Amino acid sequence: MRSSAVCLVAISLLSASTLAEEKAAPKEEKVTFDQHILPIFREKCGSCHNANDKKGDLVLDNYGLAMQGGASGEVVRTDGDASQSQLYLVVAHLAEPKMPPQQPKLPDEQLALIRKWIEGGSLENSGSKAKAKKNVAVSMVTVSNQRPAGPPPMPENLPLEPLVLSQRGNGTTALAANPWSPLVAVAGHKQVVLFDTRTSEVAGVLPFPEGVAHILKFSRNGQWLLAGGGRGAHSGKVVLWDVKTGKRITEIGAEYDVVLAADISPDHTQVALGGPKKIVRVYDTSTGELLYEKNKHTDWVTAIEFSPDGVLLATADRSNGLIVWEAFTGREFYNLTGHTAGVTDVSWSPDSNILASSSEDTTIRLWEMQNGGQIKNWGGHGGGVTGVEFTRDNRIASTGRDNTAKLWDLNGAAIRTFAGLGDIGMEVTFDSENDYILTGDLTGIIHVWNAKDGAVISQLQTNPPTLDQQIVLATQKLASADAAATQSAANLAALNKQIADRKAVAEAAAKVALDTTALAETLSKAKVQADADLVTKTQALQTSETTLTTAQTTLNKATAEREAVNQAVNEFKVKVKAAADAVVVSEKEAAQALAAFEAKPDDVQLKTANVAANKKLTDGLAALAELTKQSAVAVQELPAKSEAFTVATTVLNAAKTSHEKAVAEKTNSEKAVAETAVKLKAAVDAAAVAKAASEKATAEAIVTPEQQKQLADAEAAAKVATDKLALVKGQLERLNAGKGRSFAAAQ
Repeated sequence: MRSSAVCLVAISLLSASTLAEEKAAPKEEKVTFDQHILPIFREKCGSCHNANDKKGDLVLDNYGLAMQGGASGEVVRTDGDASQSQLYLVVAHLAEPKMPPQQPKLPDEQLALIRKWIEGGSLENSGSKAKAKKNVAVSMVTVSNQRPAGPPPMPENLPLEPLVLSQRGNGTTALAANPWSPLVAVAGHKQVVLFDTRTSEVAGVLPFPEGVAHILKFSRNGQWLLAGGGRGAHSGKVVLWDVKTGKRITEIGAEYDVVLAADISPDHTQVALGGPKKIVRVYDTSTGELLYEKNKHTDWVTAIEFSPDGVLLATADRSNGLIVWEAFTGREFYNLTGHTAGVTDVSWSPDSNILASSSEDTTIRLWEMQNGGQIKNWGGHGGGVTGVEFTRDNRIASTGRDNTAKLWDLNGAAIRTFAGLGDIGMEVTFDSENDYILTGDLTGIIHVWNAKDGAVISQLQTNPPTLDQQIVLATQKLASADAAATQSAANLAALNKQIADRKAVAEAAAKVALDTTALAETLSKAKVQADADLVTKTQALQTSETTLTTAQTTLNKATAEREAVNQAVNEFKVKVKAAADAVVVSEKEAAQALAAFEAKPDDVQLKTANVAANKKLTDGLAALAELTKQSAVAVQELPAKSEAFTVATTVLNAAKTSHEKAVAEKTNSEKAVAETAVKLKAAVDAAAVAKAASEKATAEAIVTPEQQKQLADAEAAAKVATDKLALVKGQLERLNAGKGRSFAAAQ
């Protein structure tokens, strides 16, 4: 109590001091439309922008009409920002079209007065009060369908403990996927839960004490999250959060009923909302000021979405109304008629040229924005279509009362149906980062499928468990993931070992084939050499046989000649002896005849006998001499013949030795040829066997397409298991790190 009194006294003193200062300070004169600005407008702009002419639908000689703006929207900002007021920019010649046309810009003192009027709150008269400025730092974002620069927007250090834990889950009232990150937002009771779609873990919890969110939308660049909701027949508003920090950026609207539909413009400058009051309201994000409202709908507004380029705004209602507006002016662009029951959802194609709408009349319809014509119409879900959403690549996701989700192409052809919802499909969204389709049903379960093959990825809940329960579940998942990773790694290792073993066998068989082929080639060369050697040895044998024959012939001749000479010598010996004996006889007879003749010299007969005896002796001597001469000749020939015989014998013996050697060498060569032939045949046979074995092993070592698929599948499974293990480990670490984390601390 004492401290409160002190505070009150301090406040009173401070207030008194402040009042004294205010009284002491001179009061600055207000710049108003009636007193200061209207005379300028009448002088410089009145000829074109008066109540009668209204060029460009802009009237500047009436405060209310001037503040309403013209065909291009408002021209005077009421938030005090003259630099963003179109009127000031054109009269100051800072923007086109420069005004007044074809004239110099206004004098500096008049421009300063207009600027001061705008910065002072654009007051009408001296009794007017400037609107309180909403201090929300909102920068205009460049409108683009391209991936924003920098890392994908993901929550950092947000609380993971649910703020509210219900006994049972609530039906899925709102669901949205971030366009540029693996993040999905799910509406719960008094909270919005963010899930990381890679691991299906809670990535953050955002308080929504306003009640239940009936619409969730991420901004086109993924940096902000919009939630619209409240309490039925009581209150409603739109909240914007920074996805990364979880900071509540601003609150828009103050409805007397729940907000059922809302969206934020791609440039972050506008928020549109609607609900049971049948009115569409569009607000300035930075000031919270109502820019315009539209009350053409005849039933609850159920769907709202800005086109990706920010030019158009589509709104729909529970009857069958579907209207497209100019986003900045609020002027009606198209009134799209065709649905026969409530329109439940709308979604724009990425290029802003096509609008998709879903309805309780069971149809999905596509509308082109060139002329506002319907270009496609097909039955989506029996009983009614409750949600529709364009994907980043122009596919269309939907859900409905037939308890299924579906994916379509632009021609309305079904790509895949995803069954298994526990009840009516309430909301649908698409995670383009992972190619997942997500559908929330009436039981509060969000089903997540892989759009490529229809495989079930996981299930999320609008009523997630406590942090401790999440840690228990993550611990169990970690054990399972670790076992799966170990098993998949073992399977991959086994497949790789089989391939490596077959490769090793093939390499060994190839080496054996190479070695045996080399041996066969070596033996083939040896066989050629052996054959050549055999030819040489055969020729040598033939030469030795010729030499032997020649030597034998020579020896035979020498033998014959020696024997002939010996025989001649012997014969001459006999003949010489006989001739000598005959000479002795003749000498005796001649001596007897001489004696007889000398005795009887006149005896003619004796004389004749003497002459005959002398002649016989002479002839005998001559014959002996001749025989002696011939014998001497024969005797002289004998050594030469004997020498020739000896030489011939030596030559023959040498020829015999050479022949025997040649025979032996030929025999050895023939043996070598035979042995080499046997070895060569064995080597050739072995090489053929080794080659066949190598070819077989090589063929078996080739990884077939089926085996490649098995290996690729095993590698993919191992990677998936390893990645999952890492994700679960990370999840468990993040969950443990989230203990004790509060939203206030995150702020």
